[in-house]
Amino acid sequence: MADDVPTIWSDHVDAVRIALQVLLVLSSLVLTLFILLHKGKGGGLSDMFGGGMSTSLGGSSVAERNLDRFTVAVAAVWATAIIGLGLLARFAS
Repeated sequence: MADDVPTIWSDHVDAVRIALQVLLVLSSLVLTLFILLHKGKGGGLSDMFGGGMSTSLGGSSVAERNLDRFTVAVAAVWATAIIGLGLLARFAS
């Protein structure tokens, strides 16, 4: 019975590692998509030299605010997966 404990522990660690890797890949793809969906807000090089004369009267819409919230949530999942994989690499040898 005592000999089975390291094998069972190793199997669980491998399952968690695979789950975190899949979560990392999926969250990376979704995060990239969400970032590309954001509307440009200016402030680039053309604005620095007086090129971009855009005015924003209304502020951000509900869809933009929701996209911001989803982007932050997916970024938090991505960061959690990174930290989890780092902790597994460090402590589950």
